[in-house]
Amino acid sequence: MTRENDLTEKEMRLRSIIAGLGSTGVAFSGGVDSSLLLAIARETLGKERVLALTVDAEMIPGIERKSAEQLSRNLDVRHRFVTISALSDPGIRANEPDRCYHCKHALFARLMQIVREEGLNTLVHGANLDDTGDFRPGMRAAEELGVRAPLLEAGLRKTDVRKLSHHLGLPTWDAPSMACLASRVPYGTPLSQESLSRIEAAETILREQFDLQQLRVRDHYPIARIEVPESDIERLSQPDTRRGIVQRFRLLGYQYVTLDLSGFRSGSMNDAVPREE
Repeated sequence: MTRENDLTEKEMRLRSIIAGLGSTGVAFSGGVDSSLLLAIARETLGKERVLALTVDAEMIPGIERKSAEQLSRNLDVRHRFVTISALSDPGIRANEPDRCYHCKHALFARLMQIVREEGLNTLVHGANLDDTGDFRPGMRAAEELGVRAPLLEAGLRKTDVRKLSHHLGLPTWDAPSMACLASRVPYGTPLSQESLSRIEAAETILREQFDLQQLRVRDHYPIARIEVPESDIERLSQPDTRRGIVQRFRLLGYQYVTLDLSGFRSGSMNDAVPREE
């Protein structure tokens, strides 16, 4: 079977799964995965049977909220922001390795409540097959609450999601991967509004003033550890660029600013998590 035929088969399987839902709420971040999921749900089920639900919490970057609002408007989908005070939850605030479980459980439970109030059949989220290969305790929360993952069920990997998104003309097809701001803080370091705001401000500086798209600022306060793709490391290492970044980051309170020579990698904080043999 050719790759094209394989992808076509996965797309047909995905559409069949979504059609079987009847109606659904979509946990919608505005990222690559949830955008494809929302677009196909809108095509398959129709406007009145789909509701996009975007969480507005302390660890959600403002750029994600803006993206979700714009995309839902472009897709002509009903859309609601759902405000949640995540830092009021001790399990989230403590930022232990199972933080994502506590966070996803709280967020999905609230979204499921809205889904029931709206008379929709279920809630879906954008996990794909690649998400099963990393340490992701949030997946367990979704399973416990009965939140479906159609992309995963259809066997789509991230590359498949991007190809289908491109085929459908979605602007997110080549968008950089996103993650909540809490993922920038080492496990065991309690989360605070101050640290999350500092991280968002630092990443906004790199994105808007230094023309970077894929990046993370890992917060080992008072140290900032910048991760960018290997192709951007040389550019950021230039004297004027280095001085400019250090100057701006020190205004945010960072005393030391480092550039990770390993380059950008999603979930790098998970490197410190012991794995079961």
